[in-house]
Amino acid sequence: MKILVTGGLGFIGTNFIRYWLNNHPTDQIINLDKITYAANPHNLDDLKSNYLFVQGDILDSVLLDQILPGCDLIVHFAAESHVDRSIDDPLLFVKTNVLGTYTLLSAAKKHGNIRFHHISTDEVFGSIPFGSNTEFSESTPYDPSSPYSASKASSDHFVRSFGKTYGLPITITNCSNNYGPYQYPEKLVPRMITNLIDHQKIPVYGQGENFRDWLYVTDHCSAIEAVITKGKIGETYCIGGLKETCRNIDLVNLVINLMGKSSDQIEFVADRPAHDNYAVSWQKINQDLGWQPKETLESGLRKTIDWYLNNESWWRQAKTEAEEFYKKLNNYQNLKK
Repeated sequence: MKILVTGGLGFIGTNFIRYWLNNHPTDQIINLDKITYAANPHNLDDLKSNYLFVQGDILDSVLLDQILPGCDLIVHFAAESHVDRSIDDPLLFVKTNVLGTYTLLSAAKKHGNIRFHHISTDEVFGSIPFGSNTEFSESTPYDPSSPYSASKASSDHFVRSFGKTYGLPITITNCSNNYGPYQYPEKLVPRMITNLIDHQKIPVYGQGENFRDWLYVTDHCSAIEAVITKGKIGETYCIGGLKETCRNIDLVNLVINLMGKSSDQIEFVADRPAHDNYAVSWQKINQDLGWQPKETLESGLRKTIDWYLNNESWWRQAKTEAEEFYKKLNNYQNLKK
């Protein structure tokens, strides 16, 4: 099978390509990546066979016409994905996540209705109220809170519309918060780990009461594999990693304990706008496809911590850039007060 992976030099895309070629060594992968700030051009330098990297934009329809012929499957990761950045620059998220997805769908339709798997997020469903026992599922109405989640919700709707209108063979997965190796250090888990390595404070929004479901990235990759190989065309599958949600403050304390650090390094900061709560039911993918996560939160975090401890050369420069962004964002928000 010949697969086009978009955004394959980003966090989840990199892990997926490694996972897929390890488990399907005779398949061929074309990795189309624009190489934005969150991508590392050297993530997959060691791959020597059945892998081709093409630098380019999913908005480039001429380039898509050149690389899509002969492809059997598109796995679409490429997206702007950071809520704080979407608050700072919403238009960028519209261009990449909405127009980019539309351009890719149009190209898939043009080149023989190529099977299209779309990676989305549980954030399209909005927020679960504090004290509620509800969970997001495939039937939850969309109610996005941030420009990021609104752009992903729009892309989901476009994917479904191409399935219903043009017969494009599509599937969608809405996943919870991922963590693991190769994650850009602006996100909560790698930012915590790298701050602790550097003996810096860990900024926690509000009092850390917001809760999440957390999914180790390799478990996410195996779930995508299950949907691609066994999922029903036209269906959506929610992917979560825990049986119970975890408060942000509990996650922070777990990382601190695993690294042998002190809770004195926690620094509570002003909450961000549109700070949601997420809980995901992965019952459907478990019952229909037999998938379940292998990692507990503790085991996944141990693996993630070890990776960042052993790969400082990968994250050091990215860490500097991420902290510069947060400084800029904080200055902007202070000016608005």
